[in-house]
Amino acid sequence: MEFRTIIEPFRIHSVAPLRMTTEAQRREAVQAAGYNLFSLHSDDVLIDLLTDSGTGAMSRDQWAAIQHGDESYAGSPSFGIFKDAVQNLFPFKHIIPTHQGRAAEKIIFTVLGGSDKTIPSNTHFDTTRANIEYTGASAEDLVIAEGRDPASQHPFKGNMDVARLDAFLTEHKGHVPAVFITITNNSGGGQPVSLANLRETSALCKKHGVPLFLDACRFAENAWFIREREAGQQNRDVADIVREMASLADGMTMSAKKDPMGNIGGWLALNDDEMAEQCRNLLILTEGFPTYGGLAGRDLEALAQGLKEVVDHDYLRYRIRSTAYLGEALIRSGVPVMQPIGGHAVYLDARALLPHIAPLQYPGQALAVALYEAGGIRGCEIGTVMFGRHPDGSETPAAMDLVRLAIPRRTYTQSHIDYVIEVCQHVAGKAKELRGLRIAYEPKQLRHFTARFDPLA
Repeated sequence: MEFRTIIEPFRIHSVAPLRMTTEAQRREAVQAAGYNLFSLHSDDVLIDLLTDSGTGAMSRDQWAAIQHGDESYAGSPSFGIFKDAVQNLFPFKHIIPTHQGRAAEKIIFTVLGGSDKTIPSNTHFDTTRANIEYTGASAEDLVIAEGRDPASQHPFKGNMDVARLDAFLTEHKGHVPAVFITITNNSGGGQPVSLANLRETSALCKKHGVPLFLDACRFAENAWFIREREAGQQNRDVADIVREMASLADGMTMSAKKDPMGNIGGWLALNDDEMAEQCRNLLILTEGFPTYGGLAGRDLEALAQGLKEVVDHDYLRYRIRSTAYLGEALIRSGVPVMQPIGGHAVYLDARALLPHIAPLQYPGQALAVALYEAGGIRGCEIGTVMFGRHPDGSETPAAMDLVRLAIPRRTYTQSHIDYVIEVCQHVAGKAKELRGLRIAYEPKQLRHFTARFDPLA
């Protein structure tokens, strides 16, 4: 029998205290931080939904695996355990560990990039785009049209626009070293990619002789959506769906701080021997020896255990439903959000909620600051601050202005989420009072991490 209440498929073994703050204290803290939530001290945050990357709670068995880790510099048995766990789901020939996902991106784009190259994706995330552009290459987003419409109910809004990709590969023949596809599509609202779309994209890449890579950090959530939403997939085991997704690609990058349940870690995997040799050489130069890659043996073993836990159906059912619980409550309250609800986060549509704030006055940042001041909730702007500045120095509005409320894995309870709902409702009720921001300082790249803002009068 199905009941409405979503229960966590675990018991809480250890707890960390939250520091309760007043609105006055939060206003002072965010002003001192230049109205950039990345610059807040985490002790001043009540509910931290800035990211789900490395912020989850590890299991009892992961902590036990940490005690088992071997810290030999070369040839550690912990690497063998890690490699076997990765290849059980992603049977690529070469597994290259890194300290986190952006390190894998740095290595692969150093090999693939260059000023005459262009790399398409459904939607590149911030560090992916920055690592591509750092080499002089360009990054192109080719998500389907529904993926740029927050109100669209398309079940797989992360899909690659295959017709546009075909035309792109034809137009830029000889200048596309690889195609990337992000699962789930983080910049586009945590939306999944269908298995059918992956098959089409894979076939198209083979037709043009271009390798396909997965940016796969939320692979299990994507596989669960395939199982729930795609015809003919309902009775399949999630792990088998993951293996099929991997079989359609030639390589992958991974931030293991997401679905693999780690607090740190990542990897690069690929089949091409020559490319793997170039990547390993860069790994030794920038990360460490190929059997640890910037990680301790204990981290490798914790990730190996996390890979077993993340494909558990009871966990994934809880994970996806508990995220939807937040999104559905906001929809009922009239708060505009990206629909359908994604797997790891709920994305508030700041542009729809704050139509009086122009995109170049950063409605996403204004909304994120208001949520923090009102209730101590730290979210993340995914919009014009993050994606509006271009390598040539120009600035244009992003396709959407969103605020991501990313839910750490196994960290918050239903009462925490009920509190988030109340705060969002409160802020939405006074939306007309909110004002935009101007940038007082910004770095040349990845400005959203360290920029400072001033509120407009």
